Amino acid sequence: MNAPLDLRAFDLEALAGQIREARGVAHKRDIDAVVGRLGLGSRHDAVAVGDDCAAIPDGEGHLLFAIEGFLEGFVAADPYFAGYCGIMVNLSDVAAMGGRPLAVVDALWSRDAGAADPILAGLSDAAALYGVPIVGGHTNTRAGAGNLAVAILGRAGPRLLTSFDAAPGDDLVAAIDLRGRFREPHPYWDASTGAPGGRLRGDLALLPGLAEDGLCHAAKDISMAGIVGTALMLLECSGVGGLIDLDAIPRPDHVPLARWLTAFPSFGYLLSLRPDRTPAVLARFAERGIAAARIGGLDASRVARVRDRGGDEAVVWDFQASPLIGCGRDGAGAAS
Repeated sequence: MNAPLDLRAFDLEALAGQIREARGVAHKRDIDAVVGRLGLGSRHDAVAVGDDCAAIPDGEGHLLFAIEGFLEGFVAADPYFAGYCGIMVNLSDVAAMGGRPLAVVDALWSRDAGAADPILAGLSDAAALYGVPIVGGHTNTRAGAGNLAVAILGRAGPRLLTSFDAAPGDDLVAAIDLRGRFREPHPYWDASTGAPGGRLRGDLALLPGLAEDGLCHAAKDISMAGIVGTALMLLECSGVGGLIDLDAIPRPDHVPLARWLTAFPSFGYLLSLRPDRTPAVLARFAERGIAAARIGGLDASRVARVRDRGGDEAVVWDFQASPLIGCGRDGAGAAS
């Protein structure tokens, strides 16, 4: 459920600035430099570069390929959850493009076998819950510090959900599993550990179902950049702008808005779709107990704005003035 906004509790311009300067958004800005250094284009050999996964045409569908790396501090502070997230976030990337997972591999560095054990336990438990096999990788238990990266292979049909196909006039929908809690003191909203595996697998299957049934054409999973930060990446890739209604964002009653906007949910997606399809999409999430709502609309302005309950607006990003990740229809691209 949504907690009503107390308009006295924050300054909208300050909140927009907080979103721009958030650590998760800053990390996404690093992508822009990689774009230039590698000379990547927004399209490379028919593969869109800058999406949640590389989508490689294969027969009548697509192979999906993605990788996630984890900061040393996260691995050191919560090694079990770091391993668990190695599976979970990669599955989220595949689902965000309308695909289903095939297998994962991992690359693990640790000081010794004892330090590696909780990471491996997290990987093993998540793989079992989500029903995806770990088929290989690289291991070094004589390293100076703990590091982890996990890659995934998936498959999607001919209808992809992409970051490049949001269009002016679309509704912007957020779908988030609120049946969780923060892993304090971190910004990770965990609605996955302890949940039944069948429910987790069924929830992820919603996304490829939407793609296959033609109900949605663009999506991104909500990343460490947060809800609005993830929307920025979607808008930039598609070359559009939009207005987000902060009061409409699904949010647990007890969580302050400012914290929720920088949270990383274990199940969270932004979807861009035609307004006539919104009721059917919201109903599918509701059937599985997942909070979903229309949180705004897209336009041709190439400016991302937020609006509070009183109707005031603030600009979060103007893509005509400055890129965020450097990916888009008229620019370069990089892995997200």
